[in-house]
Amino acid sequence: MPGSVLGVLGGGQLGRMFTMAARRMGYRVAVFAPEESSPAGQIAFRQVHAPYDDLEAVARFAQQVSVVTFEFENVLTATAEEAARHAPVRPAGSLLHTTQNRLREKRALTKLGIPVAQHVAIEKAEDLDSAGQTIPGPAILKTAAWGYDGKGQCRVERPEDLPSAWQSVKQSPCVLEATVPFEREISVVGVRGLKGEVVLYDPFENDHANHILDVTTWPAKIGDLSRQRAHEVARAILEGLDVVGVLCVEMFLLSDGEILVNELAPRPHNSGHLTIEASASSQFEQQVRSVSGLPLGSPERRTGGAAMANLLGDLWTDHEPNWAAALEVPGVSLHLYGKEEPRPGRKMGHLTALAGDPTAAAALVRNAREALTRIR
Repeated sequence: MPGSVLGVLGGGQLGRMFTMAARRMGYRVAVFAPEESSPAGQIAFRQVHAPYDDLEAVARFAQQVSVVTFEFENVLTATAEEAARHAPVRPAGSLLHTTQNRLREKRALTKLGIPVAQHVAIEKAEDLDSAGQTIPGPAILKTAAWGYDGKGQCRVERPEDLPSAWQSVKQSPCVLEATVPFEREISVVGVRGLKGEVVLYDPFENDHANHILDVTTWPAKIGDLSRQRAHEVARAILEGLDVVGVLCVEMFLLSDGEILVNELAPRPHNSGHLTIEASASSQFEQQVRSVSGLPLGSPERRTGGAAMANLLGDLWTDHEPNWAAALEVPGVSLHLYGKEEPRPGRKMGHLTALAGDPTAAAALVRNAREALTRIR
């Protein structure tokens, strides 16, 4: 119940926004992270500074909280298993183990009957020839583990390009995935409670730049049948993988209306950040509710449309962004993550805009981000 201490593995911006939602509801949050000053640790009740493979520190941490959750996938499986010996871990470490490896994830989805793009595993040099014959290109070579925001990915146009592409990712175990002629990239954030109840947000529409999410609009401009199919797929995954907590399902919408699942994220997702302003219950409040065993909140929109634009470290290249100019745009909210060092491609914050429809919201948020570059 509120007043308890919730434990979070990971100290990034997702943990920060989870902590904000938890504190508003009367919880205290303890953060476990390797960084000395993490975005989540800055506002948490307590932060434990230790590496994830320090299992003794993990055990002590888990003994002092009522439940453990995580804010990103790249936590060692052994860390989640050690925490589970001392406190409930939600979602379970087994889900973490599945989703932090693309090949295991695709196998799990296929077992559930969920459609995914054509793919083949490459684990050794001898696999390259057969992989190139199975998927002659164009294709994307992705490292099986530890990839996000386009890291560990390489486009392959022809089979003869595959050996050099594999060298570029240091001959790591990989998945070669056929490119998909999708019409839109969408995502559904879903939440499942301890009793199996499921809540689904309307699909988000996502535009990427350099493999990093750039702008999300909500709701996605898709038909009712596509929306229904996206919800059916997300619900089947939440139930099939026995999720307790928040799960984002990234999807490709094809021109014929078919849905292919791209990736899973077993935690709140960048595309769902706008729910803080735009929904009755944000994805972060839903994470607090679900892992604590409370009734789930409403995913209903408060407005006709909303949009979110990421703020990357590139904005700091020439000067400090012009925050005042951006905040002059009506209906725009600013979120900064407390990261001390802006770097190109690093997510430093985001802007959210509300409007009567998603197109208008997207225009507002893009205008506000453009205003950040104005010289004072």
